[in-house]
Amino acid sequence: MTRARPTKSEDPVAVARKALLEGVGAEIAASFPGITRLGGQVVAALYLSDEPQSMDALSVELGRSKSNIFANLRGLEQAGIVQKHRTSGERYDTFSLRGKYPDVIIGAYLTRLRRVVVDKQQLCARTLELLGNAKGPEAASLRERVTSLGRKYDRFGILFNDLLPAFEGPVDLEALIEAVPTAVLTTLGSVARRAMGLFAREPAKVPSVRMKR
Repeated sequence: MTRARPTKSEDPVAVARKALLEGVGAEIAASFPGITRLGGQVVAALYLSDEPQSMDALSVELGRSKSNIFANLRGLEQAGIVQKHRTSGERYDTFSLRGKYPDVIIGAYLTRLRRVVVDKQQLCARTLELLGNAKGPEAASLRERVTSLGRKYDRFGILFNDLLPAFEGPVDLEALIEAVPTAVLTTLGSVARRAMGLFAREPAKVPSVRMKR
């Protein structure tokens, strides 16, 4: 479906800015539980600003109440995306991103994934501990499934520790990729595709059959 172009009466800068705010809002809301589209729009507004913004300024910019802005700013702070400033002599706080966009989002998302992996490793270990030496088909089935799940998360943990060592804050993914030799990236991509079964299988060769005369 083709989107309608702005009419002459519409400011193309305002239209483009609104599109970016809405797009980033949807992206962040889908990636971080507890952060709404408005929270994502706050991120976009801070990205487009040359200096930290007050809650009042963000409320005017986005046309939403200060209470809604405040709730989303708290969630963004907890996710490690936004930081708060208090200038000496000022009576109000201002806010800015903890790093460049989208580096700050990538860093926060990888930190969240790392926490999920650690949490599930601990959950699997705790479940097996509670199960103990219980006997019977149900216990055996549960033990097998939890052991398999724990093994997967242990491998995820190895991936994070070896390729993405623990860190907090923004991740410049562009610089990271540019620092890796092309041959290494190609090899990693090939290994990943093969591991996920994404290589097209070659069609099986059908033996030729000679017709008897």
